[in-house]
Amino acid sequence: MCGITGYVGPRDASGILVQGLRRLEYRGYDSAGIAAFSNGGIEVRRCVGKLDNLERLLRDVPLVGTPGIGHTRWATHGRPSEQNAHPHRAGGVVVIHNGIIENYLALRHELAQRGRTLTSETDTEVISHLIDEQVEQGLGIVDATRAAIRRLMGSYAIVVLSEKEKGTMVAAKSATPIVIGVGDGENFVASDVPALLDHSRRVIFLEDGEVATITANEVSISTFDGQPVDRAPRTVTWDPITAQKGGHKHFLHKEIHEQPQALIDTMRGRIAQEQGDVQLAELEALGPQWPQDVERMVLVACGTAWHACLIGKFLLEELAGIPVEVDYGSEYRYRRPMLNDRTSLMVVSQSGETADTLAALEAGRECGARVLSVCNVVDSSIARKSDAVIYTHAGPEISVASTKAFTTQVTALFLLALYLGRRRGRIDEAQGRELVSQLVGIPHAVQTILENEIVTEQLAKSFSGAQDFLYLGRGVNYPVALEGALKLKEISYIHAEGYPAGEMKHGPIALINEEVPVVVLIPHDPVFLKTLSNLKEVESRGAQIIAVTDRPDSDLEDVASAVIDVPTTHHLLSPILLTIPLQLLSYHVAVHRGTDVDQPRNLAKSVTVE
Repeated sequence: MCGITGYVGPRDASGILVQGLRRLEYRGYDSAGIAAFSNGGIEVRRCVGKLDNLERLLRDVPLVGTPGIGHTRWATHGRPSEQNAHPHRAGGVVVIHNGIIENYLALRHELAQRGRTLTSETDTEVISHLIDEQVEQGLGIVDATRAAIRRLMGSYAIVVLSEKEKGTMVAAKSATPIVIGVGDGENFVASDVPALLDHSRRVIFLEDGEVATITANEVSISTFDGQPVDRAPRTVTWDPITAQKGGHKHFLHKEIHEQPQALIDTMRGRIAQEQGDVQLAELEALGPQWPQDVERMVLVACGTAWHACLIGKFLLEELAGIPVEVDYGSEYRYRRPMLNDRTSLMVVSQSGETADTLAALEAGRECGARVLSVCNVVDSSIARKSDAVIYTHAGPEISVASTKAFTTQVTALFLLALYLGRRRGRIDEAQGRELVSQLVGIPHAVQTILENEIVTEQLAKSFSGAQDFLYLGRGVNYPVALEGALKLKEISYIHAEGYPAGEMKHGPIALINEEVPVVVLIPHDPVFLKTLSNLKEVESRGAQIIAVTDRPDSDLEDVASAVIDVPTTHHLLSPILLTIPLQLLSYHVAVHRGTDVDQPRNLAKSVTVE
């Protein structure tokens, strides 16, 4: 979740750019830089670390001039370094970019064959070279940008400067946000509204497939094909905190709605769709014999991440054929784990700083296990101490209750399971293509669920007075029941329990009465009829049943008080889709009860002490 700022107008750009980047610090970053016209050309200043470092650099080596662009980077391709920081230059063209270019390796190879020298490890640098090639052939910066982006596959918001057109910025967008601030004799661009509010409240949100040409006195928008777009600015009345929330009432609600993009960012650059395969170059650090010599995997985490690991067990065993154990970090460190060099220990943590999970990692290393991690925060303690890291690229999660971190962790584990299944000969190319096809459809399916949020909001009104909830699921969706119950407990303070549906008759059914809503996860998977049978037992005790399913039918509607519909997908991907309505239900119940949604009592975002 990098930050973008841009300015064109009569004032010096550098202070405006850095101030805008300050407003975007909540998004997280590992390096920063700006570029501006100065001394007859474009000059660039970049550094690793926080904006304080960039400001020190600008004091030592000032950059006076306009227009300019600025960027805070969170590493996706290439480690955090000055060389990999934005802006990136090729000839007289300078580019900043948010997102991931999926086909950048192929483009990089093409550029090298044509004699181009690339100096960074990033996907962004190829964009600057593609545009510069077109400029050298005589195209203006707008047409050169259009020609270059036709070659790009992936998600991107880019802003471009060219030394041949001093007074012009060009912005383009596909699946990654960018917004233009309209001023009086000056104009601005940013990745999010907070960066603009000190200067303008008149904004234009660029849509996918659009290019904006921005000068001090004019903003013109057109499609990638050059068709003009007429869109008037809208006025935002948000205060800075509301702006950070993207207009949402709470960070939690914003982060629930960020999941389609977060899922895309977790997948980008890792999918070879035509080959039905997954590319996880980060796992090469585990050695040439991995994963063929893996006999067993142990997944360790805490809280929501532990639920992701439970789902990961189903994914890894079914797709990769590897026996998997799942354990709590807080318990694992006090056992004598049976690990060796043919066991892979995988730890999962949003923050990468969870004390119990970190201690489990250390225990695994002492036993000689190779350690993998799934982590969101680049260069965190867990990431640094792991032999290999799969970053989720979910962006900062401000709310204490985890939402997008969970679904991206499940996505990362699915990518790993498919990667291992292909390399261990468990999945052939045709099966791989089908699984990849189902996976790439998940972000759109999540968006579809979010667009029907009103269904869960209305249900929340009906059930917000309950004192107890029961969540049921079977198979790969039993952990989703645990996660749904945890979310409700965390933010609404309602007692809730998650159970495997088949365990109801072994005790928990004694709790059922008319006052206990029962949320059941019941997609049409191999255990649909079994779960339906369990539901009928619950219904006969007078419970109010909320069924979450991918295909409502008469038998289900006969026993359920309410049905929430989600799109159909592969049964191993259904946990992601079924999770979304549970997040929304918990959120709206908490709002109706008036609790502190983003900072629930007694909870911390990252548990860094035992």
